Amino acid sequence: MSVASSPEPSVAADPRFSPPGYFDALATRVLDGSPITRAEALSILQASDLDVPAILAAGYRIRHHYFGNSVQLYFLMNAKSGLCPEDCHYCSQSKISEAPVPKYNILKRDELLDAARVASERGAKTYCLVISARGPNEREMNAVETIVPEIKQKYGLDICACLGLLTDEQAKRLKACGVDRVNHNLNSSESHYEKICTTHTYADRVQTLRNVRDAGMEMCSGGIIGMGESKADIVSMAFDLAELGVQSIPVNILNAIDGTPLEGTDAMSPQDALKALAMFRFVNPSRELRIAGGRELHLRMLQPMGLYVANSVFVGDYLTTKGQAPQADYDMINDLGFEVTGSCEEFSLDSPSVSR
Repeated sequence: MSVASSPEPSVAADPRFSPPGYFDALATRVLDGSPITRAEALSILQASDLDVPAILAAGYRIRHHYFGNSVQLYFLMNAKSGLCPEDCHYCSQSKISEAPVPKYNILKRDELLDAARVASERGAKTYCLVISARGPNEREMNAVETIVPEIKQKYGLDICACLGLLTDEQAKRLKACGVDRVNHNLNSSESHYEKICTTHTYADRVQTLRNVRDAGMEMCSGGIIGMGESKADIVSMAFDLAELGVQSIPVNILNAIDGTPLEGTDAMSPQDALKALAMFRFVNPSRELRIAGGRELHLRMLQPMGLYVANSVFVGDYLTTKGQAPQADYDMINDLGFEVTGSCEEFSLDSPSVSR
């Protein structure tokens, strides 16, 4: 007696996952030159945590197309700390912060030059010179104009200056002295901005970026996610950056520092942070995307996954908070099979300045 073969069991779609191939199809469209819509960008942020591997795999296709497996390293120098008259609620250096941070005026030449040496030894492509201020005064402008040519001549580093709000004339002076790029983050969406700062506006920040662009420098601008904004706010910021033509996008994940108005803000999950990073890659496919402050705190053991969509990181500390030890970053990049690229082709892992 013959036994009838059993039919193949049917597998019902699991409603916890997005439709099979959905994110890959979005990546294919982006690579074909068709931007995704705001609704599609929002769908990435609203996706189930179970979709994270598929989202990252699709985002990696875009990242690899433009950047391969390269990783750019950035070094951040807090050249003037505290003493800021602005009331940015996330910032430990603002006038309303009670956080115990160092307070000092712009550092002297030798200190800025020594930090550039450390940046070079760590394999950084770009030295980021940052001051806390509404905007630079004449003494600070003169200090930057003096040190930038010396750093570039001695170490060959690209220079990114973050000096606050800039006039068109100040932007032209920075270009003339050799600054390659200016950082001025949008920080959030236009609609959310008044909830995190009242001493200047979103429009003020956009105007600074336009002044930078018109002066012939690259724009570095991103934001901070996890400040109580909606998912639609994060999407709006990503699209505003695309429309401005920003070349480099640092994405910070809020470190809710004690003593700031955002102290106690609920932490963003690693999965939500990864989805946001991927969304920025889909919306800004050919732009440098950097995992910035808060990656160690929020991504934790999932940090390597972020580099499947981002292509740069800061190596070392941030403005007033500690970063991961540089050697851990080098190991992470090597374990991924990625490679550091930039102005410095070789860097020393044995230097005392590297190991901190």
